[in-house]
Amino acid sequence: MPVIRSSDTVTHDIHGVRFVSYAAPRTGSKELCAWRGEVPPGTRAPAHTVDREEILHVLVGSLRVTVDGRTDDLAAGDTLVVNAGATLAVENPADHTALTWVTTSVGLTAELADGTVLTPPWAN
Repeated sequence: MPVIRSSDTVTHDIHGVRFVSYAAPRTGSKELCAWRGEVPPGTRAPAHTVDREEILHVLVGSLRVTVDGRTDDLAAGDTLVVNAGATLAVENPADHTALTWVTTSVGLTAELADGTVLTPPWAN
């Protein structure tokens, strides 16, 4: 049973968001990935289309999310299901950092509006 200590995590910063990787192939996971997202106040991450289902749970704070054109405000304790093929945009209009816990399956890619394909290391 792999145990991932906080000291074993790897941090990635992209589009103003910090991703702290816990479960991924590099830490022994074969099917699932999990990370903490830290979304600073005022952050507006670009819309991206995911090729695998993602589950985003808000731990602290609040976020405004848009999935396939529908916008919702999420608060601590709320969970968002983003189906494969959906386009997701996340922003934090609040004045404090929001913390999330996100899970997906290994191999996730995300395509930006300009056609750029991201292969996030925290999900691969």
